[in-house]
Amino acid sequence: MNIIVVGLSHKTAPVQIREKVAFAPTQMDKPLHQLVAIPDITEAIIVSTCNRVEIYACTRDIAGGMARIKRFLADYHNFPLEALEQHLYTHHGEEAIRHVFRVAASLDSMVVGEPQILGQIKTAYGYAAEFKTSGIILNRFLHKAFSVAKRVRTETKIASSAVSVAFAAVELARKIFNDLTDKTVMLIGAGEMCELAAKHFLNNGVRGVMVTNRTFERAVKLAEEFDGKAVPFEDLFDQLHKADIILSSTGAPHCIIGPRDLDEVMRRRKLKPMFFIDIAVPRDIDPGVNDVENVYLYTVDDLQEVVAANLQQRAEEAGKAEEIVNQEIGQYFKWLSSLEVTPTIVALRARFDEVRRTELEKTVAGWKDLTPEGQKRLEALTNAIMNKLLHPPTSLLKQGGQGGRTDLYVDALRALFDLNLGDQGGEELGELEE
Repeated sequence: MNIIVVGLSHKTAPVQIREKVAFAPTQMDKPLHQLVAIPDITEAIIVSTCNRVEIYACTRDIAGGMARIKRFLADYHNFPLEALEQHLYTHHGEEAIRHVFRVAASLDSMVVGEPQILGQIKTAYGYAAEFKTSGIILNRFLHKAFSVAKRVRTETKIASSAVSVAFAAVELARKIFNDLTDKTVMLIGAGEMCELAAKHFLNNGVRGVMVTNRTFERAVKLAEEFDGKAVPFEDLFDQLHKADIILSSTGAPHCIIGPRDLDEVMRRRKLKPMFFIDIAVPRDIDPGVNDVENVYLYTVDDLQEVVAANLQQRAEEAGKAEEIVNQEIGQYFKWLSSLEVTPTIVALRARFDEVRRTELEKTVAGWKDLTPEGQKRLEALTNAIMNKLLHPPTSLLKQGGQGGRTDLYVDALRALFDLNLGDQGGEELGELEE
């Protein structure tokens, strides 16, 4: 049984293609059941996010399984296969395992180290479990992928630093104030960047949010979103002393805050520190405010420098994460290979033992003066011969089951000795699954 992956991502397909083959998260029942109804597809999971659509499946027919899944994607979304196929990638065996482990660990994400993808894969697995389209192989596979992602996050710093301008602002504020729980944020302007930064600040525990904008209705709307307070733009300097952190992005053609504007503000604050983040271009805040005592100003360029340094750090940590992935691939592949090896060994021994017993019974039946002691010795002799004959192929299979090519050996033995596996190895498989 082989694991295969068929999919596309931000690396292989533009958004206009990705959105056409996306699956609605609340309507997974139908496509999942259609997948496992495809000949030779025994298990299936669909991962569908804004950046990727991937199908993880189990099959004995690698090439045929991949071709049928490609056709399924095209037919399900009424998309010409010829146009879709150029954006698709496929993996099987060890490369499929590596790919999914890397995806779960966010090594294949648009922003390396982002945490969302792991939750999205867990959700996808939840649907497959709910609709019973995953089984012993994909269940074990996805749980291993989750543990790999956990190792990567705990043993590396791949997700410990900000790689967006908005979150870099939070990171800098934390360096200045240490604790943000008693701090108030003021947004000057109501643009997308200010809104995103405010969400990050709230997620990091700031006490409250104030919003001011030249269009007061827009300020009110955004303030309500954050359960904050709207401030009329003309009252900015009357209210500014209440803010510890100020994010400004107004689109004004000139600076709206200068050093002299802060004299009265800082007097009313009794010189408590203020952190200004100017993400506007042209700038909203005069660089001279940095010279005011206990005032800290960072521009969008400063934030970009932080992001660039953090991206470099993540790239270095990604190397450590790849080593973890490589370690875990071997462990899972060993278990996967054992699913083929164990029942084959059991069936092979059963076939030899069947022949041994049949021939021994014929011999004993015609041996009139054979004593019970002699019969025991014949039993031991035939057992010893059988064990010696089976030792080389059994050892070879077990060695292959630890990461080598088992498929050729398994197929050859099954064909040569006409092995009927039936329920052979059920107990051993249960132990392996644990």
